[in-house]
Amino acid sequence: MSKVDAATVERIIIEVLRRLEPGNTPIENLSSYIEHTLLRPDTVPEQIDHLCVEAKKHIFYAVCVPPRYVQHAKDHLNGSAVKVVSVVGFPHGAALTSTKRAEAESLVEIGVDEVDMVLPIGALKAGDWRAVAADISAVVGVAHRNDAPQPLVKVILETALLTDREIVAACIIAQDCGADFVKTSTGFNGSGATVDHVVLMRQTIGESMGIKAAGGIRLREHAESLIRAGATRIGTSSGPALLTPN
Repeated sequence: MSKVDAATVERIIIEVLRRLEPGNTPIENLSSYIEHTLLRPDTVPEQIDHLCVEAKKHIFYAVCVPPRYVQHAKDHLNGSAVKVVSVVGFPHGAALTSTKRAEAESLVEIGVDEVDMVLPIGALKAGDWRAVAADISAVVGVAHRNDAPQPLVKVILETALLTDREIVAACIIAQDCGADFVKTSTGFNGSGATVDHVVLMRQTIGESMGIKAAGGIRLREHAESLIRAGATRIGTSSGPALLTPN
């Protein structure tokens, strides 16, 4: 990792925390932000079929499914514009870096469109920036091999378990490692996406990366507030419900 060290992280944290202001991003087509998600451990193929039917009906951006169902979703969505997203190191981020690399390689081989990886949360909280960077770089290296732009890589921070300083540090590291997005949450550990955390993430990374807000997003009003705060994607298992006014 070339640019991130403790002094750099601390300096940027101070700058970011001084200038937090909510954004005013206009919202035109909510469905185009939505990654319709089903990552429960008891998911069965028929549920993936239903997820894909809803995604095509509402023209969602993508479905987000467990790795074992990526091919199933791709087959179902063949001929549509809906993308297929899957996960690495999910949901705790505690797998070995070599394991995450292997998971990413399998997903790339299948032809996944985007990869949502969980960073090593414990290493981040311990201040081991190099371990966090090595983990992210391993997955980015697989996804962007030979400078390929796809699949995109999103780094899941699990913001509910982090301090503001740790969120800023994670964003800086993910950006430095060449990730395409930072993502708030898995939806499995603590509370999900909040406006304050999305604002903090956007102020840290500027406009150079996307932000996926995920976890506990069940109402249109919540989704819209997250987009106004700077989110460019919404991960939710309640996609159709978000299209209905509160």
